Amino acid sequence: MATANIKDVKRRIKSVENTMQITKAMELVATSKLRGAKERAVASQPYFNTLYETMCEIQQDRGFKSIYTKKEFLKTVLVVVLAGDRGLAGGFNHNVLKLAEEKIKSLEKDGRTVMVFPIGKKAVEYFEKRRYEIYNKDYQISDNITMNKSLSLSESIISGFRNGVYDKVELVYTTFVSTLVQNALSVTVLPIESNDIRDREQDDSTDSVKSKKSALTLYEPSAEEVFDGLIPKYISGLLFCSIIDSYASEQAARRTAMESASDNASEMIDSLSLLYNRARQAQITQELNEIVAGQLGNN
Repeated sequence: MATANIKDVKRRIKSVENTMQITKAMELVATSKLRGAKERAVASQPYFNTLYETMCEIQQDRGFKSIYTKKEFLKTVLVVVLAGDRGLAGGFNHNVLKLAEEKIKSLEKDGRTVMVFPIGKKAVEYFEKRRYEIYNKDYQISDNITMNKSLSLSESIISGFRNGVYDKVELVYTTFVSTLVQNALSVTVLPIESNDIRDREQDDSTDSVKSKKSALTLYEPSAEEVFDGLIPKYISGLLFCSIIDSYASEQAARRTAMESASDNASEMIDSLSLLYNRARQAQITQELNEIVAGQLGNN
């Protein structure tokens, strides 16, 4: 191998080493952020679960009616899509955006008009490029999401629902299963699917106790007004948990991707080092042969 080629291999090794330093650093950062996101997700669950149970109990009144539980749909659906603000996270963004587009095409096939509410820079770029009707693109996912920010987001969504801009809201995001597994899924946000027990038989004594407990609860001024008043908190809680869940999934996917990239870089460095050493050895052998041949010629 020529000297120039040996220098190219050495330069390539240095380049891969620099890349591996970056991927290692990104892996450590993603691991740190993932730990914080998981802690926030666990801490937020009790609040949301309690709120959800309360709203289910309110709906047990047989005369209960609310605009947020209506089942009569027109033709417009708002699809809220949570993706990341950055790439280099394996298939994280691709999977959730693919599911969102499949959901949109399914709704359009059923004759629905679809509006997209992308959250996260990658989601905004994706749907802008494909010329979808975008409802709002001012929100981004970050590690400092607060309940106040999610409340502002929920109020924007609720306002459009109440004013008849759309009559159904779907949320597409990625849920964190484990460090190695993250699943993209779709859930209905509005109208709220009633999960009450009034339409099911009370075969279980525990259910019976819960039903009696709920029957003794009085809501002032009415169950409907209490329910409607809790809607912003419920939607903001749902969005808050979903954004944290999605953010944790993004960091887990990025950590896995960077770990894989670092491993590949290490293997490439080993392969290039072996190639460099062999080439260097061949060059030294050739130089020795030339020296010996020169000495023999002089003699």
